[in-house]
Amino acid sequence: MPNIEIYTSPLCGYCYRAKKLLAGKGVAFNEINVLGDGQMLEKMTRRAGGDHKVPQIFIDGEYVGGSDELEALDKSGKLDGILQTGV
Repeated sequence: MPNIEIYTSPLCGYCYRAKKLLAGKGVAFNEINVLGDGQMLEKMTRRAGGDHKVPQIFIDGEYVGGSDELEALDKSGKLDGILQTGV
């Protein structure tokens, strides 16, 4: 299984959607809460190429994007392959 990191905030509906999609796939992920943690938010923003909105999702260190991009990968059928083999 690939290493999945998802930067989130507990107040974020898009974060909930992304986590629900991943949980529905039966994969484990590392959730990183950035609410109130300026250093972690800064790290996430750097890794995401300047995007400061949550969620930000990385699979095996590769930037996937946010909830919309994760859902697009799922709808295209590519997400299952990535989750089985990694990026």
